[in-house]
Amino acid sequence: MIAHPKSLAAVLVTLVTAAVPLFGLPHAHVRPASAATARFADLAGDVREADGHRYAATDDTGRTMDAAEIAQAPDGTYLAVYHTTLADGRFHAALATSTDLRTWTRRHDFGAGSSQPSLAADDDDKGGYVVAYEKDPDNHIAVRGYPDLAALLAGRADRTYDAPRTLSSCAEGTPDITSARGDTIELTGHYRAECDTDRQLRARLTDFTTWHTEPDKRLDRALQAWGTGGNIGDRSLLELGGKRLVLIEGQRWRNEFGSWRTYAYDPGTGRADRVTLRTHGGSRAFANPSATLITDPHGRPALLVSLFVPREESAPGESGQLIYWREL
Repeated sequence: MIAHPKSLAAVLVTLVTAAVPLFGLPHAHVRPASAATARFADLAGDVREADGHRYAATDDTGRTMDAAEIAQAPDGTYLAVYHTTLADGRFHAALATSTDLRTWTRRHDFGAGSSQPSLAADDDDKGGYVVAYEKDPDNHIAVRGYPDLAALLAGRADRTYDAPRTLSSCAEGTPDITSARGDTIELTGHYRAECDTDRQLRARLTDFTTWHTEPDKRLDRALQAWGTGGNIGDRSLLELGGKRLVLIEGQRWRNEFGSWRTYAYDPGTGRADRVTLRTHGGSRAFANPSATLITDPHGRPALLVSLFVPREESAPGESGQLIYWREL
């Protein structure tokens, strides 16, 4: 039977529409997950439009600043926690400071086997800080508390906790501190589901003695809707325009570092947008996303974004840690 041209077109539209979810682009993603996720994509989507940037960031000792997460101290100093693989073959997390977001001075090393660090100021207004990182052997989440900035810079923790693994017998890590207030610390992270694939968790540490975790399957589903068949890993909470969103990495295919992509998830709608990022050279893979609101080196309010650009699918000169900011 020969179909009428209009009928054939209608059939083709139906077939393509039905196939869209198979390629990770469900109908729900035609519209942004929220105004906040759309705003982030508009501000951060094109590094070429940034007011400042640095590719392949390193500290003053030459260490790569992989998976850097950046905060700003009350005096305006920028604080970065990051990790580097050193000659001993192990990750070492470290803390560095900067006044211009381009040059960084290393201040403290958290020791061999520490990686994927996260930093937050304690909201109890006493000037304290909390750091969390993944610790090996027996990959687990470690949390350290510091009474003030001087103690943080010197690495003098006055509270410590090494969390038991409760959701996976193999690995739990990539923490992100979402709230720190006195004796209660809220975190997110990953767990190795069935010792096979990284999936999301939520955790709470109370009084540096009591640990509770639970899977975050809603967030997992939001990224799986995009065809994310590999690991779902590092994430970062951001408040933009008074609304919360979560930046998160998703790996389309296991063991392919060039398939890491960045998503913006809205906790209210339970949906995620894929953030299409454009660099000067055209890199395509991005991991370990984090972002925060800062006062930039020129004294203006800005959105600061930090991403790891894997060697795979990277443009010349762009692999490593990318830091850039856009004035608001």
